[in-house]
Amino acid sequence: MEYNTQLDKLIIPEYGRNIQGMIEYCCTIKDREERNLCAKAIIQVMGQLNPPLRDVADFNHKLWDHLYIISQFKLDVDGPYSMPNAETFKEKPKVLEYPKGRIKYKHYGKTIEEIIKKAKEFPLGAERNELTRQIANHLKKSYYNWNKDSITDEVILKNLNELSAGELKVEGDAPLSSHQDLRSNPNKKFFHKNNKHKNNHHKHKNARKF
Repeated sequence: MEYNTQLDKLIIPEYGRNIQGMIEYCCTIKDREERNLCAKAIIQVMGQLNPPLRDVADFNHKLWDHLYIISQFKLDVDGPYSMPNAETFKEKPKVLEYPKGRIKYKHYGKTIEEIIKKAKEFPLGAERNELTRQIANHLKKSYYNWNKDSITDEVILKNLNELSAGELKVEGDAPLSSHQDLRSNPNKKFFHKNNKHKNNHHKHKNARKF
């Protein structure tokens, strides 16, 4: 009995060992015309075994590249495409860079810090005040999801003040969303209501009465 650990490593595992064996055999055919016919037959089988590639641009080109790669660039045939450069496949991929920078409050996340930066660019006025309140409500919701036992407006406003370097402040005495609202609607999004849409809805509803 043969085990996979005793066999040659699969170059492209998606095609399986049989395809790799067929390509290895094709490389041993001495007659060039016969070798060309064998390569084309293998390409047809590869296309049937890997249907997702049919949605890829240059489907046949991709198959021929895979044929050459599996042959370890030893297959000499008259294909419709030139053999790719083997050196390009020896290059190691670039190291993936992870986001840098410390998150001040991990339970709020990094995205809210970016939103606060954008909000600070808004000119003073009603729009900035409304956005600031929405951000505060979102902070309160995130805080509640992280720690349901203790949550106060004072803590949220203090955190908002720290995250915005004192530039964003909730105007007015109206409190933030209540504990009950957060409990009953844990996934609620605090967006500004579109009064225009609301008025159009009432007009449409009243029109039905006539």
